[in-house]
Amino acid sequence: MTPSPDGKPRVALFVTCLVDLFRPSIGFAALKLLEDAGCEVFVPSQTCCGQPAYNSGDRALAKALARQAIDAFSAYDYVVAPSGSCAAMLAKHYPGLFADNPNLAGRANQFAGKVHELASFLTDVLGIEAVAARFDRRVTFHDSCSGLRELGVAAQPRKLLASVDGLELVEMEECETCCGFGGTFAVKFGEISTAIVERKVENIENCGAPVVLAGDLGCLMNMAGKLARNGSPIELRHFAEVLAGMTDAPAICAAAAPQTKR
Repeated sequence: MTPSPDGKPRVALFVTCLVDLFRPSIGFAALKLLEDAGCEVFVPSQTCCGQPAYNSGDRALAKALARQAIDAFSAYDYVVAPSGSCAAMLAKHYPGLFADNPNLAGRANQFAGKVHELASFLTDVLGIEAVAARFDRRVTFHDSCSGLRELGVAAQPRKLLASVDGLELVEMEECETCCGFGGTFAVKFGEISTAIVERKVENIENCGAPVVLAGDLGCLMNMAGKLARNGSPIELRHFAEVLAGMTDAPAICAAAAPQTKR
């Protein structure tokens, strides 16, 4: 690691749009986890990572947003996001956006090498094996597509959750299967998205856990919306809130979930 003058790694927190607009408690939980791990944390001025534009084929806008992020975050040792999808955009797709630009390709690759998803950073980079938290609930865990398939995030959050006093993890069937959100996918292909989330919710309900944890707020909100429309009392939270012991905020529910009729 590259430490700051006081010996602490200098970490820039990429909050993400959804966390900023819908669930700031996740950002504060990520901040606490990073500080507890010995990091000096900064929150640079930031905007969207560009993923919606990128997924919709608007490369010009995606590049403009990527340049903003690279300029704002490049001065730090690490860039950490409490979202597999946003972290994957920063780490995996920024280099491709500028591959044909010799003036920016090097910067994009250097920047991408600093980016990590939150649980992966805590375990794989900092070597954190346990947290001081308590959560007396049975939970199940949903693996988000980008975090799992693009970044290899699966064991890392489970390792940290295993250290939480009182927490019992019960794996649902097909925990690694998509929830149907997929960012703009849910808008473009509503019927397919609905069929996917219906199957996901069925697996959640069948596993018997009253709480669902995940690492992407988009997934959590999508599942919460379907569960709420089903009248289910199942609660949803980002794993960072549990790991940080910051579960005073109400669970994600109908009031915070998309209410599009499907």
